Amino acid sequence: MHFQWYPGHMTKARRMMQENIKLIDLVIELVDARIPLSSRNPDIDELGRQKSRLILLNKADLAENKWNDAWIEYFKDKGYLAVKVNSKKGGGIKNIQSVIQEACKEKIERDRKRGILNRPVRAMVVGIPNVGKSTFINTLAGKACAKTGNKPGVTKGKQWIRLNKGVELLDTPGILWPKFEDQQVGMKLAFIGSIKDEILNTEELAAEFLKLMQQHYPGIIAGKYNIEETGDVYEVLNRIAESRHCIVRGNELDVEKAAALLMDDFRSGRLGELTLEYPDRI
Repeated sequence: MHFQWYPGHMTKARRMMQENIKLIDLVIELVDARIPLSSRNPDIDELGRQKSRLILLNKADLAENKWNDAWIEYFKDKGYLAVKVNSKKGGGIKNIQSVIQEACKEKIERDRKRGILNRPVRAMVVGIPNVGKSTFINTLAGKACAKTGNKPGVTKGKQWIRLNKGVELLDTPGILWPKFEDQQVGMKLAFIGSIKDEILNTEELAAEFLKLMQQHYPGIIAGKYNIEETGDVYEVLNRIAESRHCIVRGNELDVEKAAALLMDDFRSGRLGELTLEYPDRI
């Protein structure tokens, strides 16, 4: 199964980010806490060179907390300021303003020495599609000022949002990168919904997901769907279809529906707190 998705608007978005980077002081990069490395766009490091950096492990409630903490330390060791948040429920959001000030303290001090007081920090919010940028901005601002959706590609253009006298945010569209060197990265992005489901084979995707679950979280699938797990992941998919009454005409099992249901259960956290990559194995 080959993973790639780079529609035309992403090229335009990258160009727009390059043009606007000179206007900003801080790059706030959202990653998905379940796959913190695979959900980082390698282009962001190039774009954000010489800018203050803040990495937010978003959807931290969907990942195992011990691994969230391990990833925070991993990014700090690399020289980034990093915190975990849950934009949907507001977890960790109230501390973000002070974290932004902390990330930009050198810039604020430089301004102060030059006699520039109360100039707002201008931050660009970046990340791959469907990582929760707009939800983060809306929760931080306390109002619906950025479009949100559970499909990749909802934000198509830039928009400035003034949080208060001290902070202005530039919301940007989610961008992937033109070619995944490692197809495992593409696969994990497909798991979390950052690649359009319409261009994927759902059964194959679910089968790959089940292989990962058997490796890292044996027993979770059996417990959730009240089935017996076997080594054959396609047989497991059949059993999920049977357990969840996914039936088509003629009383046949609707395996594609079961596969979509499995992926939705993972993405929404109904399978529990799951982390799919680990800093000690890099």
